[in-house]
Amino acid sequence: MGGPRWGRGPMSEHTSEPARQPEAPVVSDASETRKATADREAVPEEPKMPVHAEAGRPPQPSDPWQGARPAEGILAPLRPARPAALRDATLWSVVATALLSALLLGDGLGSNLLFVAVPAALGAYFAAQAAGRRLRPWSAAWAVGGLALLVVPALRDAGWPTFLAVVSALALGSLTLHGSRSWLGVFLGSVGLLPSVTRGLTWGATGVRDRMSGSHRRWGVALRSAAVAAVLLVVFGTLFASADAAFADVLGDLIPDVSVGEVPWRLFLFAVGLVGALTAAYTAAAPVRWDGITVRAGKARGRLEWALPLIVLNLLFAVFIAIQLTVLLGGYDKVMAETDLSYSAYARQGFWQLLWATLLTLLVIAIALRWAPRGRAGDRTLVRAVLGALCLLTLVVVASALRRMELYVDAYGLTRLRISVAAVELWLGVVLVLIMAAGVFGARLLPRAVAASAAVAVLVFGLASPDGLIAAQNVQRFRSDHTIDIDYLRGLSADAVPALDTLPEPLRSCALNEIQRTLRERDDPWYATSWGEARARDILGGRSADPYPTDCRTRGGDGYGDDSYDPY
Repeated sequence: MGGPRWGRGPMSEHTSEPARQPEAPVVSDASETRKATADREAVPEEPKMPVHAEAGRPPQPSDPWQGARPAEGILAPLRPARPAALRDATLWSVVATALLSALLLGDGLGSNLLFVAVPAALGAYFAAQAAGRRLRPWSAAWAVGGLALLVVPALRDAGWPTFLAVVSALALGSLTLHGSRSWLGVFLGSVGLLPSVTRGLTWGATGVRDRMSGSHRRWGVALRSAAVAAVLLVVFGTLFASADAAFADVLGDLIPDVSVGEVPWRLFLFAVGLVGALTAAYTAAAPVRWDGITVRAGKARGRLEWALPLIVLNLLFAVFIAIQLTVLLGGYDKVMAETDLSYSAYARQGFWQLLWATLLTLLVIAIALRWAPRGRAGDRTLVRAVLGALCLLTLVVVASALRRMELYVDAYGLTRLRISVAAVELWLGVVLVLIMAAGVFGARLLPRAVAASAAVAVLVFGLASPDGLIAAQNVQRFRSDHTIDIDYLRGLSADAVPALDTLPEPLRSCALNEIQRTLRERDDPWYATSWGEARARDILGGRSADPYPTDCRTRGGDGYGDDSYDPY
């Protein structure tokens, strides 16, 4: 109790001198003090706690191969508590998804995507239910939209709208599981399944291991029962198939034809289905809260500094639109005389520039909102007025771009590139309308509304059958004494067969012989055959195309005029 207090520092100077009577051994024997200090230094000190451990974070792994831990540190605040254990309903849904993926997806894409998506969606629903999550209206809308997008592969034979629909369906499925609502949340939520792949596999493996421990007898009974049922199905199914040809045909259409050489491919599809279903189920039980990532608003600018550049831009748009209105009201002859351009060349020249102008306008609006003045009610009125006028003027630019594309298509015909960029321009116009509505009613729903409009655009684009529209428009131009590019049309999908079938010979056979040859080489089962392909087979079965047409070099038409062929 009376010894010296080491480490007190300056605090000991404030203690009164009479209260500190020095003990003789401490003052007189300095050598013993140095010896005691040396003994203490000789004893090894306990390792100090790392700074990140003192802050409550797990220590970094010493193994350099464990590179995923730092990323988990970033996402850790965004993750909820550990999800509930894997339920039986979720496990069986995951197994069903993996089996259907291995059996059905190896033959192509069609209605089989819906058969695979349904058990995967059920597994995610059961996992979310076990975690106490409720199905909210926007999550239900994303789920219905994703399933609706998977109808496109079942209806259309063309690969490019099918690809867009499948990618959009995956994005909507991810949004269904995450339930994001902010701009950054909606964007990251549409691709947010990737960080949950490893955790989903670990969660699934833990659930299977818990069921296997202490229940070997029950699993053994289940495996033996499944084996006996499989043997009975094979034996009696073979007997019935050999006894009745009609039953054999039905059985052959229902059961996938899996050869030995396809086993690695089927195993890969099984793994993809298993990993995908587990990832979806784990995300439903423990989603990453992407809305937790916030972006700070930019520094508010003064009214003059903010509004002057945008007002100048609005005036430029107004002058351009005034000239466009003059042209649209019948001034093409004067414009072509002054610019020395043909009717179609003038239409083609400005479409891409107007498309880029629309995209850059949306970027300008986003930047302007970030640094907009927002202190008083007058500031909000100014922002709505300036940006609303810019959106309205840009809508007229969108209409002008679509009009130019219409004139260009009338001159040269419709192609996949032209119909695609026109669809994008039309969707950008819808986005501008949504931004204007947000300025009036509030921007709380704007991120989800823009995402929903993109999904609807992809769905409508696929259901409209772009290859069929391309074929129909070019055939109609040919009937109006314009040229027709048979070399381009013969490369379309089976969706174009109904329109191409109305061409006169030999143009009909020239346009259809390549499609017919492709259909003959394909022997897809019913679940991997689209409705467009089935319809094309019916048409060509009733009136086949000549495999060796007499002359496919002509582009058709009685007079070429000035609408010479343009590959763009």
